[in-house]
Amino acid sequence: MAMNGEPIVLPGNLGKPAKGAYPPCALVIFGGAGALTHRKLLPALYNLALDGDLPDHAAIVGFSMEELNDESYRNFARDAIERNSRRPICEAQWTGFSRMLSFVRGRFNEAADYQSLRGHLEYVDNEFGTSGNRVYYFAIPPAFIETCATGLHRADMIRPPNGNGNFTRVVVEKPIGHSLASSTAINDRIAAHFAESQIFRIDHFLGKETVENLMVLRFANAIFEPLWTSRFIDHVQITVAEEEGVGTRAAYYETAGALRDMVQSHLLQVLSIIGMEPPRSTAADSVRDAKLDVLQSIRPFSDEDIEKYVVRGQYGAGLVGGAPARAYRDEDNVAPDSRVETFVALKCWIDNWRWAGVPFYLRTGKRLPKRASEIAIYFKSVPRILYNANPRAHLASNMLTIRIQPDEGLSVHIISKVPGPQARLQQVAVDFHYQTTTPEAYETLLRDIIVGDQTLFMRRDSVEASWQLVDPIIESWAQSPAEPPVYSAGSWGPLEAALMMAADGRSWRVL
Repeated sequence: MAMNGEPIVLPGNLGKPAKGAYPPCALVIFGGAGALTHRKLLPALYNLALDGDLPDHAAIVGFSMEELNDESYRNFARDAIERNSRRPICEAQWTGFSRMLSFVRGRFNEAADYQSLRGHLEYVDNEFGTSGNRVYYFAIPPAFIETCATGLHRADMIRPPNGNGNFTRVVVEKPIGHSLASSTAINDRIAAHFAESQIFRIDHFLGKETVENLMVLRFANAIFEPLWTSRFIDHVQITVAEEEGVGTRAAYYETAGALRDMVQSHLLQVLSIIGMEPPRSTAADSVRDAKLDVLQSIRPFSDEDIEKYVVRGQYGAGLVGGAPARAYRDEDNVAPDSRVETFVALKCWIDNWRWAGVPFYLRTGKRLPKRASEIAIYFKSVPRILYNANPRAHLASNMLTIRIQPDEGLSVHIISKVPGPQARLQQVAVDFHYQTTTPEAYETLLRDIIVGDQTLFMRRDSVEASWQLVDPIIESWAQSPAEPPVYSAGSWGPLEAALMMAADGRSWRVL
């Protein structure tokens, strides 16, 4: 806040256009009647419309195989918003929003259907004034990415970057491959048709308000940045805990597992923001250069490291929230002898001057006691004198906790005296909570796509650096005859994760 209490508007890419100043465009959703579109994309676009954060000249086109027309697609969109939007339908706003929606029935591998799409988009340009600007959102399985990119290219629907304000962009959902080799292959296929500046690799986790705020917390507050080194920080814990099981995603999860699904993308991206050096500016590539440097500085995992510092687990039957939960192997579409991990905990190091010797502990899992994502920065203890002299009453460390979800905010944990005549000390938390409803991640990311801001999107080299880190772990597990340890649903994971921390004289924070 400025001194007068008014927010400071930042220059550069962090300052979004004024309402009404967004560039015109047509957003084409491949998989326009799919689950992702229904649960996330259409509700997010509707909320952007409520906030005045869609272009004045905009259109939304669904493209997929379903038997829909414009009217039935609008009904599909209304149902999506009523079920999944963070705000209810406003009839006056819905009238204008629904007019933007249209549908083209087509097959991803049929050239004639791309010609139909092209003709429809030419009509949209004339009707809505979208000026030939295109965003192609691939809300599709990775196997169709090359097919759709090739179809667009053959139909002459991809403009190269030309610097004149017109644009063609493509949005690709994670996962980008299932290994370094497959990720490289997918990136090569996309690059055959789109320049890197046109590619938006989306990870919804990076669109969360608290994740966005990490850079501001670090580099806009003088009280934190001087302490953000190995001199003052003992260790860092990053946790992404999920209460639910695999549910309807079991078929996907059987080919992915927690390491690919969460660590390779979400957790390593958050780690890179926590560990990055101050970038030259807030421009997208300056920020992404700084994040890449962290990923490339993480110490590679040797076979011995994997054995000692990487723990996997798979949930068994148990109680979650007081209700019975079945084991992973008993879930629908899961093999009865599946070795897929639903929990991962690991310890890693960033080998650079800032972080030398500071361990970073990462964990994620399904069927844990609660849904919570948090970063905990543990500072080093004060000397064992004065108030910390009693070996039987060791003072807790100062700590900064950053809550990503569900209770977005942060806490500074300090030591304070308990009121009274005796010198009794306790840890207390100074809390900050977001008081207003924050935008959903997809709202932030879709707005940035329209603007052309790639800051929160993964660059190719960053994606491949992440795969390079986790590939040895995947290969080691594939070659091992051992099965992942089973942990009870509703617990905080397998005992081995706690023992890994205990070997360092530390313990996982209880969320």
